[in-house]
Amino acid sequence: MILIAESGSTKTDWVLVDDENQITMYKTMGFNPFFHSSDFIAGKIKENKELYKASINIERLYFYGAGCSSDDMNQIVEIGLKSIYPNAEITVDHDLLACALSTYEGEPSISCILGTGSNSCYFDGKKLREEVPAIAYVLGDEGSGSFYGKKLLKDYLYNQLPISIKIDFENEFGDAKSDIFENVYMKPHANVYLASFMKFLNKHYHHEYVINMIQHGMNEFIKIHVCCFPEHKSVKTHFIGSISKIFERELKIAAKNHGVQLGNIIQKPVDNLVNYHLKQVKIS
Repeated sequence: MILIAESGSTKTDWVLVDDENQITMYKTMGFNPFFHSSDFIAGKIKENKELYKASINIERLYFYGAGCSSDDMNQIVEIGLKSIYPNAEITVDHDLLACALSTYEGEPSISCILGTGSNSCYFDGKKLREEVPAIAYVLGDEGSGSFYGKKLLKDYLYNQLPISIKIDFENEFGDAKSDIFENVYMKPHANVYLASFMKFLNKHYHHEYVINMIQHGMNEFIKIHVCCFPEHKSVKTHFIGSISKIFERELKIAAKNHGVQLGNIIQKPVDNLVNYHLKQVKIS
């Protein structure tokens, strides 16, 4: 059996492929070794009883995750996984590689993530190259859910929201100042908390305030994370992640503004990852 996991900061999609290529899908919270220990990861997997039940039969496990960008970080995840899947050959790699593999069409391209966070890379089918680092939600993550959530909360606290949006915000969340401060400055996973406000923003999508915010974020992402590649006008640029799919219109406008040729826009890359690994098994 093969188990493939694609993990962002908010959730992890797991796909179990049995010996007859039958597929079963699971979900857990997202795991990031910058925030989660090996024991924490193992404990949360155990909470999904069906996923844990299959552990003894897993022969190969491919885990692609946010924050899995160095040997030290990857080892945190691998130790947690090994305690659950002792018989598996485990590979832990960056979510950028999952992005590149799931969008690759046989020719060099730029692949981007727009979800809770954001990132980009150039992939020629063998080598993955980054031009600018991912500097996370405090300083970066342009165009991501956490980027827009931070802007919404800042405008709320500065009393700069349009009145109709402010009234609805307070109807839904109450006088949220103390909750915002606690979740952003005192509790873990502030990036996930910030991105959780995308549901509220999407509800007001047709308001000029939201349209302008989304458009600005998409333009910033393209300018910083796509135009940094010398090849950005000569190859396709692919996207994965919920934000790229939900706000596809604004993404297309931003790409056109910068002369970028859009390729695939995929909300959930795990299906393409499964196809990739099944092909590799057949080849081997």
